[in-house]
Amino acid sequence: MTENTQLKSKQYGRPDNERVIPFMKIALPAAVISILLTVASIFFIATKGLNLGLDFTGGISAELNYSHPVKPADVTEALVKAGFKDSVVQTLGSNRDLMVRMPVQKDEKNAEAADLTKTITAAVQLPNNKAEVHKVDVVGGQVGNELYVRSGGAVALALLLMLVYVTIRFEFKLALGAVLSLFHDVIVTVGVFAMMQWPFDLTVLAAILALLGFSLNDNIVVSDRIRENFRKIRGAEPLEIVNIALTETLRRTIHTSATLLLVVLAMMFLGGEGLHWFSVAMFIGVFVGTYSSIYIGTAFALWRGLNRQDFIVQVKPEFEEEDEIPPR
Repeated sequence: MTENTQLKSKQYGRPDNERVIPFMKIALPAAVISILLTVASIFFIATKGLNLGLDFTGGISAELNYSHPVKPADVTEALVKAGFKDSVVQTLGSNRDLMVRMPVQKDEKNAEAADLTKTITAAVQLPNNKAEVHKVDVVGGQVGNELYVRSGGAVALALLLMLVYVTIRFEFKLALGAVLSLFHDVIVTVGVFAMMQWPFDLTVLAAILALLGFSLNDNIVVSDRIRENFRKIRGAEPLEIVNIALTETLRRTIHTSATLLLVVLAMMFLGGEGLHWFSVAMFIGVFVGTYSSIYIGTAFALWRGLNRQDFIVQVKPEFEEEDEIPPR
């Protein structure tokens, strides 16, 4: 081993047999893809809109309890025969407890709660399986619209607080890149729901907020390693330092994403109708979030001129030495 190799190994802190993956080599094509995805998502959101669920548009919800296990499809069929349209039936922990949600029916707009309960109770009865209706709630369209507006405000506030947090914890260039990646994750995930016209309700909104936490955690791990490498590695370009940081965190990123995907797939196929769209949003967001933390968060910081000076604390001298003998 030559002296130059020993010096380089000491500076970079990595064994010679560990390869550095050049992630930033395709940063420009990745940026073009991200821009296209974002524009397409905004286009579908603006033109097709979201297929808002009853949580946002208003409607009727009822909790049912059957004497014997029942399939949600059988309850849906019974409601259709009784004249209730666009109903959604979900299990509540067991095959005997279910929740029914549906838009406000034309014939039920001015109905009293007691009459509505009687109508739904009569509609959901099945042969040899008695049903009891425990709770009936009617959510007006105005309440749903207010909830929709507040949901958007919650996402915007979350992005703003994350910008402040990452700025204080690391550096503004990394913070701005992290927030851009989070915004990208939200827009693309919501854009897919708009394009496919999948139902968008509170469970999907919960998935969006969960994705913000997942993606931010990934950005924080990468940012922490970037800061550490900028402080300890000498003689390397910022691009190379970022590639080293991404390579060192790759294994952790793969393990975290794979573990989360296993849970999401389990919810998607075994969690029932109530968790289906939540898990679909999470499934999309895991891939988008993992990609954006590399090719949006860090790439944007590099484009903004991220360098070692951003992480070095400048120590100001407490006093300046003065000449003991003033010049004549």
